[in-house]
Amino acid sequence: MTRSVRPICPRCQRPQSTCICRFATPTPHASAVLILQHPLEEHHAKNSARLLHLSLQQSRMAVGEVFDDTALQVLMPEPRYTVLLYPPSAYEGHATPAALDTTQLLDPSLVRLVVLDATWRKSRKMLHLSPALQRLPRLALKEVPEGRYAIRKAHLPGQLSTLEATCAALAQLEGNSAKWQALLDAFDGFVAQQRGFMENRPLAPEKSH
Repeated sequence: MTRSVRPICPRCQRPQSTCICRFATPTPHASAVLILQHPLEEHHAKNSARLLHLSLQQSRMAVGEVFDDTALQVLMPEPRYTVLLYPPSAYEGHATPAALDTTQLLDPSLVRLVVLDATWRKSRKMLHLSPALQRLPRLALKEVPEGRYAIRKAHLPGQLSTLEATCAALAQLEGNSAKWQALLDAFDGFVAQQRGFMENRPLAPEKSH
């Protein structure tokens, strides 16, 4: 018996029945964004990074668990001051992070923000396996907004989805949080859609004993 293959949306790479393209909200931004996605997140139905990527013209996404110097050079060909969105003391690693030069952040158009799209545990593993990432100066959020990601469990207070954290970081770099509201509102719609799918999912039949 041949299994039917669900049609895939070529833009968001999701089954057409669960397409998220309608939530994509183009938002102009000065800083470049590089999203490094863990392979387990690539086809995760609740993942927010694809929606983020579809909404940010100056974003690039790469899937992998290990990123060495050569890989990062390919992904970041143009010269910009590059920072990793990660708490400074969350993971030390074997390589010492460069000190954050705040004067380099004064012009957001010359900044590149690197974001790890993974669970907290997997993001630590990505850092552990990638000294090139460990060496990047780290950008921490000065103010952590209240999370809106009700469909995935946060293991610690203040943990956000990739989309929420990136919006907050770009708002911090550019000094303009209001322009991200439309994308965050669209994210609320995405969360509501996924919650609806979860609630309407048929229950698995009980196993006989």
